[in-house]
Amino acid sequence: MAIKRETPTGITLRARYFIRAHGHWADHADIEQYRARWTEHSIPTAQIDRVASYERVWGGLILPPSPHYDGGPRALSGDVPERIESGAWLFEAGAQRTALPYSFVIGPDGEFGLHAGAEDWVPLHSSIEGWVEALSLADHARRCARTTTTLTGAAVDDLDLDGFEAVPEVAGITDTWWRGTDSLIAVYRGEAEAMHAPQCRTATIYTGLNDWGLRGLDT
Repeated sequence: MAIKRETPTGITLRARYFIRAHGHWADHADIEQYRARWTEHSIPTAQIDRVASYERVWGGLILPPSPHYDGGPRALSGDVPERIESGAWLFEAGAQRTALPYSFVIGPDGEFGLHAGAEDWVPLHSSIEGWVEALSLADHARRCARTTTTLTGAAVDDLDLDGFEAVPEVAGITDTWWRGTDSLIAVYRGEAEAMHAPQCRTATIYTGLNDWGLRGLDT
């Protein structure tokens, strides 16, 4: 039986609108049905509680594809926690849309990121809320920008971000967003770090934005 859903909090009006207008809520699981089995496999109660909390808020949410990472998770959904070699506990944030050499995970402190092997865990955003905010901002910027430019590889490191400020709501760690006077820049380094492939670094520059295009409903 599906459990009662909790309303996502701590996100901007823009992200709320994005979820309402472009998202879809499917059924989500009651993690309690797995608790006894997971406990038998020596998974700590605190880790099971983390998955249960995630599922209550985000489980079953289907959002439009991300511009990168082959679209991101098909739907947000928690799964059995796993302890990697470093000792950190991760759990799956949602299954991939396509075959990828990494999975989408929630990290030990709630980060959203990529897991590409026994030790290769790369946090993209410091929270799942940051990932959702980044998706909503990408959708907003794409609709409002007059020009969109993509850079890859070494050209990403040559970006001049003087005069830009970090966009705080995306809670960027490896992936970041930057706001200028008439442009937004999204920098994606997660896949490059997870796969040890610097050529995968990508930046998308959205230009020709007015005040609405720069922010939208960001409060």
